[in-house]
Amino acid sequence: MGICYKKKNKFLVFFGGLLLCIYLLLGINNNLGLFSTPGSAMVDFTGKSLTDVIKWANKNNITVNQDYEYSDMVSEYKVISQDIAEGKSLKNVSEITVSVSEEPNPYNVSTLGSKVLSGRLTTEDLQKLTHHDTGAPFSECLEEIGGCLAETKTAKLTSKDIGAFIELHIEQGKRLYEHRDSTAIVTCITGIYRENITIHGTANHGGTTNMPDRHDALLTACELNLAFESLLLEENDKETVGTIGFMEVFPNAVSIIPDKVQLTLEIRTCQPEKRKRILEKLTAVCEEISERRGTTIERTLNLDQKEMPMSPLIQSALKKAMIHQNVPVHEYVSMAGHDAANIARFTESGMIFTQSVNGKSHCADEYSKPETIEETVNVLAEAIPILDKEMNAHAAVI
Repeated sequence: MGICYKKKNKFLVFFGGLLLCIYLLLGINNNLGLFSTPGSAMVDFTGKSLTDVIKWANKNNITVNQDYEYSDMVSEYKVISQDIAEGKSLKNVSEITVSVSEEPNPYNVSTLGSKVLSGRLTTEDLQKLTHHDTGAPFSECLEEIGGCLAETKTAKLTSKDIGAFIELHIEQGKRLYEHRDSTAIVTCITGIYRENITIHGTANHGGTTNMPDRHDALLTACELNLAFESLLLEENDKETVGTIGFMEVFPNAVSIIPDKVQLTLEIRTCQPEKRKRILEKLTAVCEEISERRGTTIERTLNLDQKEMPMSPLIQSALKKAMIHQNVPVHEYVSMAGHDAANIARFTESGMIFTQSVNGKSHCADEYSKPETIEETVNVLAEAIPILDKEMNAHAAVI
């Protein structure tokens, strides 16, 4: 009986140990997402590559929906955000949606070519560019495709090289789509203003600190965000917008009051007086919120890219062509950056929009109907000889 008891006891110890190992392993997997188990928890993919998301989703039989958006804070094809929070059970989840960063290129410079042609980027600037993942210099990439960095020293163009430049682009918004029209003249390319903001509060225990005694950096950031939205809405202008699209919270723990938040604030408008008015009001708002909450708000300029009006001569030629072809005339501000803004620094530059279906851009649903593209191209084709005549007449007067 004693021998049987010992064997049975050893079996129970072995079996219990095995169960404990399985329990621990499942717990580690739920935290790290190493492999798939039924009912496992959602993984935080923020900052990770889209490839990682797809591999994980395939193992878990989950469909991945992808939305693409520009970000100068998150590397290309890395996840900006996701619609299912980390830790949520996957028991009834069949699909997730992730927002993926679509940067201009791995060297973090948008409209690189036209910046070089306009002289905004010099050879010395290009020598400083490195790949955000590998660290490889831009010159190596240029050589791989047959280029030569030294030749950029003579790449800068002038009005003698290009008399005029017209860029045809999808609208990337839904103004034309809502009007059910095909074409619009761009009057100005928006200015972009950005600030890096750091909010300092006081970290403390989330359970033992009374609400009136808190100096919460995150709540300060939330209040600032809502106040910023109100300032923009006060302008009552569809072509003046702002976004706080990047935010990091420290220490980002469940039961600790946040003592630091870093965020990026952006304003886009073609009207400098509106930008100035919003910023003046924002300064007063920051002072009031920080004083009331016992926090500090530090603001540092990140970007102040001025608006770029498009050539009146080109706008006039496009308008005449639209009227002649019985195409409804729309004149819009472009709320995104374009090559035309760089080219406008040295010659006549303009833009013409064609309709984006449902305003979709930089995503899988981006689409423009062939018939609307054809109508826009026809306007452009007629506008070119009109512009040629007007430029000749303009030159003769000068």
